[in-house]
Amino acid sequence: MAHGGWVGVFWAQGARIALVAGVAALAGLVYLFDPSTHAFYPVCRFHEWTGWNCPGCGATRALHALLHGRVVEAMHDNILLTLGLPLVLGRLLWFRGRRAALVWPAHLLWFGLVVAVLFAILRNLPAFAFLSPTPTTF
Repeated sequence: MAHGGWVGVFWAQGARIALVAGVAALAGLVYLFDPSTHAFYPVCRFHEWTGWNCPGCGATRALHALLHGRVVEAMHDNILLTLGLPLVLGRLLWFRGRRAALVWPAHLLWFGLVVAVLFAILRNLPAFAFLSPTPTTF
């Protein structure tokens, strides 16, 4: 159902506030509780089933390290997230500054998919083991 007038503006503003609050709450959780020492974080099912690292393996630990200012540690846990997060945030700020619709060009989405697949392949090869996070056990 489409909302118009002041109701539509109120609805959109409320959705933005809820999104920002949700992201802030999740960031606070990751900041306060180290994923390396707390077992309540979700386990990567792909890694659990195959033993291989997916592009997201180590991302929560990398985010925790970034939130604490430990960039080198974050790069070791997941260099894709560490280098990609500023690019995505920059793109989001670019949209906000232009008040444009949040539309990502197809070529950027395809590029991101190719990079993620290549990263997943490389980090599972012995010669590129340095791209894999250190395993944790609980």
